[in-house]
Amino acid sequence: MAQSDILRLDDIRAAAERIGGTLKQTPCLRSQTLSEMVGAEIWLKFENLQFTASFKERGALNKLLQLDADARKRGVIAMSAGNHAQGVAYHAKGLGIPATIVMPSITPFNKIRHVRGHGARVVLFGETLAEAATRAHEMASAENLTFVHPYDDLAIMAGQGTVALEMLQQAPELDTLVVPVGGGGLIAGMAVAAHGLKPDLQIYGVETELYTAMHQQLHDQPVQVGGISIAEGISVRDIGKAPMAVARQLVRDVLIAREADIERAIVALAEIEKTVAEGAGASGLAALLVHKDMFKGRKVGLVITGGNIDTRLLASVLMRGLVRDGRLARLIITTDDAPGRLAKAAGIIGSAGVNIVEVAHQRLFTLASAKSTEIEFVVEARDRAHLAELLDTLAQAGLNARLLDPMAAV
Repeated sequence: MAQSDILRLDDIRAAAERIGGTLKQTPCLRSQTLSEMVGAEIWLKFENLQFTASFKERGALNKLLQLDADARKRGVIAMSAGNHAQGVAYHAKGLGIPATIVMPSITPFNKIRHVRGHGARVVLFGETLAEAATRAHEMASAENLTFVHPYDDLAIMAGQGTVALEMLQQAPELDTLVVPVGGGGLIAGMAVAAHGLKPDLQIYGVETELYTAMHQQLHDQPVQVGGISIAEGISVRDIGKAPMAVARQLVRDVLIAREADIERAIVALAEIEKTVAEGAGASGLAALLVHKDMFKGRKVGLVITGGNIDTRLLASVLMRGLVRDGRLARLIITTDDAPGRLAKAAGIIGSAGVNIVEVAHQRLFTLASAKSTEIEFVVEARDRAHLAELLDTLAQAGLNARLLDPMAAV
């Protein structure tokens, strides 16, 4: 089996020793329900339980601890969409190092608030991580600050690799790791650690469908990425040179997760594991649920890389999950505009065991007869089969009903 000639297992072991007194060892637990769903033995590494709710603390702390006294006094600067920023800011504060973080202007508010809460100076610049990086490099030169790269740095990669060391200590039977890929620092560090300990262990990456740079490079395709993703933590245009070199040696392949599949995975982790995962943190499970046949019978470790998701977005994702499952639906009943029609429809819906969440009449914005009305119900049912039963019952009662279900096939 190939070995990395860029980063060594000993570098990662040294990082583990360096940061071990400060960072917690997060749990790595077998999920019975997810294992049954996938047909494989699934273990979850809960990096969302770090203090800043992300694995990024590992690399940031490993890097900061290796700075000399002069560099610490001058301060550091980093560019980040959020989690690296929080890791750098939090540990820089603990070490007494001034920190500046350049973040894209579209960074979620909660991540900006947390970074500022850790005492860092925040500069919002550009629409992408690449634009923020350009500004950060300019400021580093102008203010003589040490640039702390989020992924293309051997100290960062070594720190992130400690995730795999812990996983194989906690679940030594693992034979596969599925790792979210942004700039590549995590998967590179974990691949070196895992192959150093178990040379035959398989490493797969996961990228969101809008940002597939590592997949494209591994398959010798031109890099074409862009768009707004729920997984902003892995919405990275450029893979680091060092991580990419390691990936070519040690990563088996990179899988693609659709946005809808990532949403489903966020919901599954919340409902099944009672844990909050951001989009990037749920992407590994998203890929696994789609590519079940690839992992059937294997012992798979997934990293929940982070839990920093905006609460409003989380609420939206959870509600959209109810819509996808048919547990929440919009129902339109077209009927003559006569007294008692609403009461009749509502009575049938209630008798079917379906809960009415909202109701509204529509008489103007419709192509139906001027003597008719459309009654729109938002209803809560057990599942899609329950909704189908309701439609049959309404039809038998002479009420023309249809579902407005744009997410049925998503």
